[in-house]
Parts: sequence; C-alpha cells; structure tokens
Amino acid sequence: MSESGHSQPGMYGPGRRRRRRQNREPGPPGQNLSGPGREREYVPRERRDGSEEPPGPVLQKTPIILAKPPAERTKPSQSAATGVTPSLEKPIMLIKPREDGGKPTMSADLAPTAPGPGIAKLEREGQRPTQPVYQIQNRGMASAASSGTVDPVIGQAKLLPPEKMKHSIKLVDDQMNWCDSAMEYLRDQTDMLVVGAIGLQGTGKSTVMSLLSANLPEDDQRAYVFRAQSQEIKERGGNQSSGIDFYITQERVIFLDTQPVLSPSILDHLINNDRKLPPEYNLPHTYVEMQSLQIAAFLFTVCHVVIVVQDWFTDVNLYRFLQTAEMLKPSTPSASHDNTGSSGSDDGSEYYPHIVFLQNKAKREEFCPQNLKKMHFVVDKLMAHSHLKYKGTLSMLDCNIFPGLGRDYLETEVNLFLLPVLETEAEDGLTRAGSGVVPLFSLLPGYRGHPSFSSMVAKLRSQVLAMSRCQLSHTILTEKNWFHYAARIWDGVKKSSALSEYSRLLS
Repeated sequence: MSESGHSQPGMYGPGRRRRRRQNREPGPPGQNLSGPGREREYVPRERRDGSEEPPGPVLQKTPIILAKPPAERTKPSQSAATGVTPSLEKPIMLIKPREDGGKPTMSADLAPTAPGPGIAKLEREGQRPTQPVYQIQNRGMASAASSGTVDPVIGQAKLLPPEKMKHSIKLVDDQMNWCDSAMEYLRDQTDMLVVGAIGLQGTGKSTVMSLLSANLPEDDQRAYVFRAQSQEIKERGGNQSSGIDFYITQERVIFLDTQPVLSPSILDHLINNDRKLPPEYNLPHTYVEMQSLQIAAFLFTVCHVVIVVQDWFTDVNLYRFLQTAEMLKPSTPSASHDNTGSSGSDDGSEYYPHIVFLQNKAKREEFCPQNLKKMHFVVDKLMAHSHLKYKGTLSMLDCNIFPGLGRDYLETEVNLFLLPVLETEAEDGLTRAGSGVVPLFSLLPGYRGHPSFSSMVAKLRSQVLAMSRCQLSHTILTEKNWFHYAARIWDGVKKSSALSEYSRLLS
C-alpha cells in the first residue's frame, strides 16, 4: 500500500505471483502449496499385502460393503479428518473360503509375494476368486474323485454314477434274521422301484430275477447276480436260495429274491439234521409253512411288484397260499403310527402291490391263443376275491407277441406272462428244420410258435419296470427310509399275533 492508500501496481498483481512461483523450489509431489506452515512430507501409501503402490494411474474400485455387526465395522481414520486421501481397500470376495473365526482369508493364488509390477497389476485389476471344490465321496469313489475327475473350469467334482453291485447280498439270512449290509448301497432319493419274486422250488425264480436285473440270457449262469441251482443241487433235490437276497441296479430298482415257498428240501433239512425249532412251533412242516407265509406277507407290504413264478399251469394250492398270505399281511402304518402306537390305518386305506403271474418254461401249445384265453379265465376266477392288483397293469397283447389279436380278444385279461424254455445254442441247433435234403431249409430255425427267449425277457422287463410306483405307506419313502420301514415290517411279521394264531390252528 502507498501512503495515499492506493495499492501499488505489481506488488500483488500477476507479476508478483509469477515471481513467487519462480523463486519457490520444486518440492516432492503431493506437497501442500498453501504455505510453509501447512506443508507435509509425502508418505507413500502401503497396501494390505505389504507392497507399495506403484507409480502411475491406479484404477480405483468401489468396495463392496456387506452387512456386518456394528463391532466389526471399520471406523473412519484420523487421517481422513485431516484431509489426507484414504487408502484403497481391497474388495470383499463373496465366494471365498473362510477360517473358523469367520474372517475372510486369502487363497493360495492371492498369497502375498515379493512386490513387483506383475503382482501390483494383478491387484489393481482384481482376480476371479477360486471356487471351493466339493468332492463326492462314496464307497470306492474317493480315488476317482481325486485323480482326474475334477473340472478346473467350474471347480467342482463331476457326479459319479452309483456303484454297481457285482452280486446279491443277504437281506434276511437262512435263520430268518434281518441283515444291515444293504444299507450302504442305498441313497436319500425317492425314485425307486421294488420288485420281489416268490414261487415253488425249482421254478426258476433266481434265473428270472437275474435276467430282469443285470444279466443276459447268453451269460454264464455261474455269473448271475442271483445264484441259480447247479446241476448237483438239482440232482439231489435241494434249494439254492435261502432267506431273502437283495440287489439294486444303477437305475435304482431293488430286486428281492426269496427262498422257495413250501419247500420240501427245507423241510427235509429240518427233519434230518435235527435242527431246533422255535418254541412256538411244534412240528417242522408248520415251521416251514409259517416261514413261507412270513416271506409272502412281507413282500406284499414292501414291494411295488410281486412276481409269482410257476413252471406249470396251475397249482391251486399256490393260489390258496397267496390268499392266506394276503389275509395275514400287516396293515399299512399310518402317518401317526409312531405317535399313537397304532398298527392300523387311520383313514382305512390299505396298500396292495401289483402281482404278476409268470408262466416260466412255457411250452409251444401254451402260446396258442385259445389256451391263452383259458389261462386268463382260470386265473381271474381264482383271484376274484383278492385285493391284490392282479389285472390291468401288464398285457402280452401290447408286446406284439400275437399281432393278429385285438385288445378285446381277452375279455378277462390278467397280469399273466409266458416265458419259453431257455435254450442253449446246442439245443437250438437240434431244432433246426430239415434233415439235409434241401440245404437251404436246413439253415433256417425250426418252428417254435413263439418269439425267442431273449426277446420275451426284454418285453417282460420293459413292462415290469414301467409299472406304477405307488406309495408303500402314507408317507413318501426314500431308499434308506424304505430299508428302515422294511426292517420294522419284518420284525412285525415275525411277532404277528395273527401268524401265531394261524400256527396254533395248523398244529
């Protein structure tokens, strides 16, 4: 200011400002230019991993703030109050493994390393987190899941197919005791079908169940999943199966093969070996009959489909046996069974399975349409008063076995299916037509009157597996629930008061 009070030109004008900029020495970047009293030394910002921020423009990312408890929320630093730019925080990874304390940890790919331009660039641009790998562990699957079945793109183990059983195992042993070895093959899923088979001795139950489950007719019978009678057992009139055998396919179909009902070989074994009978049974034949009724009543309760195998048409005593087992069948447990302790059904609805009459080792004349019609008529009359689902779910007319017959040909069609005799290649060569007079006709197969055994088995399998899968109880059962349910039913059948009363009547 001059003495007159007017400002002097050049003292505070643009020229003075230029002079001050020229006189000031250049300081380090980030210095406060407002005056010497407010200058601060520049301190490079440190990152969380210990490396310094590299020079150059940094691509800032907005942190993802998640809802945390108030105690874990970060408080504003004092440096922000003084005007210093806060350091960038690392974005929070959503799908990231956590420690026991619940705090996010760093994966192996993001572990702190020596500082360098490559690591700093990786931190600036961010990195896709590595997803945790969940391996499906099961019997025999751990090695497969850890040796090449992990997809590196999605970071998850591929779902392996269910383990395939190589042979059947015991569900009920020859002493009529329940076995728990089948539990390890079952899963917690409800899409399953349970198929059981009963029949007299030597009718071919084990062979039929093996062909329906896992084997082909041309396979060696010694490799069947259900062991069939050997030639030695056939010659001495013995039985191969004892108790109840269990097999489950990869398609989640459970097959139950049983010992022969009313078996004379089991009765002979009881008598000749002086086996001690349970105290409630006085005579061996009574014990054998009660064993057969227990098995049949058990299958009527826990199976969707029960196949009655017979090798000739027909034994009236077998139908009487089926009706007796139906009467002794346990009542379907209600939904409130565990709470009320009642063994009956609250709403009065009872469960009954589909029953299929399989005529095994059928002859050529039994495939005649007239004889087939008579067989359907006889079975319908014998089962007229039964609650079992013996009609309407299986038909030979739908298999194109009799192409000239319509659906209205059989007025009383029941679930009856015919299987011809299983012929080996040697036996099939003996039935070839011609004696060698005309070489062309000698190469043709002989007239059989029915399709081949392999095609008939395939048609039977397709129809059995396509049957409806009704609920076995008033609640939906998984495979493991079915196992526990079946164990409870078996225990109830053995202690059934109705069976005890019936055995006293027989004695």
